[in-house]
This record gives sequence, C-alpha cells and structure tokens, in this order.
Amino acid sequence: MKQATSKADKLFDILNITIVIMISLIILYPLVFVVNASFSDPTRIYEVPLLLYPRGFNVEGYKEVLKSTDIWTGFKNAVIYTGLGTIINLTVTTVAAYPLSRPGLRGKKFITLFFTVTMFFSGGLIPTYLVNQQLGIVNTIWVMILPGALGVYNMILMRTYFSQNIPNDLIESAYIDGANDLWLLWKVVLPLATPIIAVMAMFYGVGRWNAYFDALIYLQDRAKYPLQIILREILVQGQFGQDMNQIIAGSAESELLMLKMTLKYSVVIVSSLPVLLFYPVVAKYFEKGILVGSIKG
Repeated sequence: MKQATSKADKLFDILNITIVIMISLIILYPLVFVVNASFSDPTRIYEVPLLLYPRGFNVEGYKEVLKSTDIWTGFKNAVIYTGLGTIINLTVTTVAAYPLSRPGLRGKKFITLFFTVTMFFSGGLIPTYLVNQQLGIVNTIWVMILPGALGVYNMILMRTYFSQNIPNDLIESAYIDGANDLWLLWKVVLPLATPIIAVMAMFYGVGRWNAYFDALIYLQDRAKYPLQIILREILVQGQFGQDMNQIIAGSAESELLMLKMTLKYSVVIVSSLPVLLFYPVVAKYFEKGILVGSIKG
C-alpha cells in the first residue's frame, strides 16, 4: 500500500521546487537579457529594470557583425582550434585512461600519482612559454592545441568509467579470441564508452571554444586570433576591428554609443551560439557519464 505523503513532505517539496526555480531564473536572466538586448532598439534597452522581451525589434547589430572580416576570421580560427584540439584531447585522454583502468598494468599507482601531481604543481607561465618557444610553435595554431592535449582530471574520470563499466569477463573473452589491446580498445571499449566520450567532448570543446588567455600570450598574428580574442577587444577594451571602425565612423554622433552597444550584445550571442547548440546534443549522456565516472577515484 502506498504511503500517504505528509504535509511536511509536501511543504518541503514546494519549498525545494520554489528555490530551484528562483536560482534557475537568476542564472538564466543574464543570458535572456543579452539575447533580448541584441534584438532590441538600443535606445529602449534600459527603459525598464528587467528586459524580459525585445523592445523595438532590431537586427542591425547582427547585420554589421556579420559584415566584419575580423569576426569571420576569428570564428573560423575558433572552429579549427576547437575541432582539431578536441579530437587530439579525446585521443590522448583515451590512450592514457584505458591502460590505467586495467588491473594488470605494472606501476599503475606510480603513473597515476605522476599524473596527479601535475594537477597541483606546474612550471609556471614563463617556463611554459620558453618551452613552447623552443619547440617553435609560438604564433602557430599548434600552440593553441598541443600544450593542452591532456586534462588530468578528465583522464581520471575516463579511467574510472572504464574500470567500472567495461566488464573484465568481456575483455578476457576478447583476449581468448586473439584480440590485441588496440583492437580491443577500438572494437569493444569505445563503443561501450559513448557516455563518457560525449562528456569529455563537451568539457574539452567548451573549454577550447571559450579559451582566450593562451591566444593572448602566444599569438601575435591577428589573422590567427580566435573569436574570443576579438570578443575581448570589443567588450573589455572597447576596441573594434578595422571593418567595424569604418561602420562606426560612418554613423551619426547621436547613434555612435547606441551602435557600439548593439554590436557588443550581438557579438556575445554570435560567440555563444555554437556552445548553446552543442550542449543539447550531448546532454542525454551528461548525467550518466559524470555520475558513473565519478563514484570512486
């Protein structure tokens, strides 16, 4: 017989749901504001304290942003850095995590400790820069890809997932049938590890798409700048590319500040859109991959 829910339980559920909804609204409102502001008449954005819908529909900011060669070049570079970098990240992480998940690997504890130490200690910015300079990858696309090829925390998550979710009996059966380690990893392990691979792809992809500090330090050629550097110049430094400066210079003085404001909001949406579109694709794997992969270290 189903136990009746007490009034205290109902009150707790109502209170809990209310708090979650309020926190969600607080988190989502900045994004909602930027989206609405990018489509609003810039003279009407601050008419009300809360901008819950566009006021005076306007897409001029998007039109001008899409005319900018700096934006298109930055977008292309960001796609290259994110796509190629994420593929390398997944490859290196998988190759490192799978052997460490197998009980028969000699020195597994020492190797894991060696990896873990790097999470807390590093050479610092200047030694890292000197190493990259000696390798000859400064001011190339490889400086945006190779130095961050392995995330130790992500590798530990993937190793834990492999050890908990890949049955030893299945692996032993494959060995009996004559499979080697590479065939086993490609044909048996990876097909069973779709959730954690999707989660790792999201972690690495979002991190690389939003990264700007490495580009700020290592890249001098503007043609190699990712989109986030262009966005930083516009939002933080108030600098616009040559194309945008021509657009602004051709505007009336009374429209100057409003045009800059519209361009800023539009650039934020353009730079955030790929991440917003990517998340729903891997969302169904996210909970399973994280919860199962982080039960024990």
